[in-house]
Amino acid sequence: MFNERIGKFIIISFVSILISRLIPHPPNFTTAISVAFYLPALFGYKYIIVSLTAFILSDLLIGVHNLLLFTWGSIIFIGLFSRYFKNLYFRFLGIVGSCIIFFLISNLGVWLMSNNYENNLSGLLTCYIMGLPFLKNSLISSLGISVLVEFFISMQFAKAYILKINKNFIY
Repeated sequence: MFNERIGKFIIISFVSILISRLIPHPPNFTTAISVAFYLPALFGYKYIIVSLTAFILSDLLIGVHNLLLFTWGSIIFIGLFSRYFKNLYFRFLGIVGSCIIFFLISNLGVWLMSNNYENNLSGLLTCYIMGLPFLKNSLISSLGISVLVEFFISMQFAKAYILKINKNFIY
């Protein structure tokens, strides 16, 4: 059920990830996690590909690195995870959980793929501790975007629009 409205929404979502990752910004202060969460939460699993494609394209433009499996995998996992958060309050918990998922998976990749940390539990814990500022930025940006998304979802026209695409949506 693809129409012009969903096409515009997909383009806006796709572009928001690209722009927020390509313009100068504090580390991990992007729309990527929020969009990766909300697209499948609102419209279904098939929209995971939108956020993943934007993430892949932005990585190709920024530069390919050895953590791609971890970052792209976490975006997919966030999309799959998002479908279990049906109402407003649970979606905010889901966004926090999504940031934590991205943090845990991407920092595990840093620990495994770099020589920056010892290959033991102490090194892993150090890696996670050093990554806390990135988690903070992800939480602030993702929760900020979530407030905007939830504001729009609360409007009657948006509810009707989402229900046309996803009959299972609950607000």
